[in-house]
Parts: sequence; C-alpha cells; structure tokens
Amino acid sequence: MLRVEQLDVLRGGKQVLAGIDLELRPGEVLGVLGPNGAGKSTLLGALCGEVAAAAGRISLDGRALDDWNGPQRARRLAVLPQSSTLSFGFRVEEVVAMGRMPHDTGRERDAEVVAAALEAADASHLAGRSYLALSGGERQRVHLARVLAQLWPGDAGQALLLDEPTSMLDPLHQHTTLQAVRTFAERGVAVLVILHDLNLAARYCDRLLLLADGRPHVLGAPEQVLQAEPLKAVFGLEVLVQRHPERGHPLIVAR
Repeated sequence: MLRVEQLDVLRGGKQVLAGIDLELRPGEVLGVLGPNGAGKSTLLGALCGEVAAAAGRISLDGRALDDWNGPQRARRLAVLPQSSTLSFGFRVEEVVAMGRMPHDTGRERDAEVVAAALEAADASHLAGRSYLALSGGERQRVHLARVLAQLWPGDAGQALLLDEPTSMLDPLHQHTTLQAVRTFAERGVAVLVILHDLNLAARYCDRLLLLADGRPHVLGAPEQVLQAEPLKAVFGLEVLVQRHPERGHPLIVAR
C-alpha cells in the first residue's frame, strides 16, 4: 500500500501542496481532479519520489519510499508521466520492453509480456513500427503498454500512477485505456490516475480526490465528490448532475 501522511511540498519557496493524507488501496482506482495549477502532477511526482517533500511521510508497504532501492521500487511502482518523449527511432516493442528492465525474467518471457501489454493498450498493430513515426496518441498508448509491462501481470503489492493518460486520445481509446487500468486494479494493483474529464472519472474511478490550491477539497466516492457545489467551488463551473441511465454513476452536464 502506498500511503501519504501530512504531505507538504514547496516549489520556488511557494507551497504547492499542503496537508495531504491519502492511501492507495489494493484493487482500487483513485482519481485525482482539479483545475490547472491545483497540484495534481506535483502530488504524483511526490508519490513516486521525483518531487521532494517539505514535510510529511510517503511509505510503500510501511517502509519509507526512500528506503526502497531503484529495482525494488520499480518492480512495485510504475509511473506514466504527463509527457513521455524519446528521440531515438526504437521499434515499438523495444520501447515497451524498457518496462521489463527491473526484472530478470529472460527474453522469451519478456517478449510474452510485451505482446500482452501491447494488446491491453490496444496497440498490438503498432508492433514493428518506429516510435518516431507514431502520432501523439499512438505514442501515449505505447507508453501505457510500457508501464503495464513493468508491473505485468499485476498484483496486490503494486501501485500504478498515471498523469492524464487520456489527454491525447480519441474517445474510443480514452475508454480502452481506462478499461485496461480497471483490469489492472481488478488484479489487485492500487491505481492513481489524474484526469480532467469528469465523466470518465465518474465511470472508471472508485474514489475521487478533488484538489484546490494544493489542498484536498473533498475525498470520497464519485457520488460524494461529483456534486454541483464542490464542482462550482473548485472549477467555477455550473453543472447539472444526473444519473447515467444504464450504469448509474454520476453524469455531469455543463449548464
């Protein structure tokens, strides 16, 4: 379990996160919502150890995150940043295989995992192509396959952190991506995903954290968080909240 206790983060002398208490639970998708500048990406950076905390504690299975060495941490914690770039013409399979670097499972097993991860990301048809020849959305799906391969097949001792994984995707692949994330959670992986689309968050997340000015505004089930008052307070957006006619989750309609 990945746990955050009273986390504060400073950048350039300015406090960008304050008083964050959070735990990622096995088998759960936790969505993080908030306007630009709310601290969402900073929170993800702190959770994976890339952003230093000014105060508070981050632990993985009860051990401070800094106490895990690189390979140990990489086998337990995978991160998909907001943007992932490569400037070399690797084949798609080679990019995905980078996720297998912390493991010592051999070429044959690694090739099986790469193929399975590409299929999960709906990117199998990209195999053999140069990464540099791909569109932005195709690259994003390849990097999703890479982090899935890093944790494959996924179990309760692992955590997956994703920063806006649907930002460059068409509507079909937004759902394909989040369904792959849900499948990983069903295997026991604890997932945190930063999203901007409120309706995608309502459909795929078990809990939501709504951030405002670096502080938690509300944390709870989608039915608790996706209400007109907190959305107005945080986003300044007037909305109607209805119930999805088939699935029953909140459906957000801008006024």
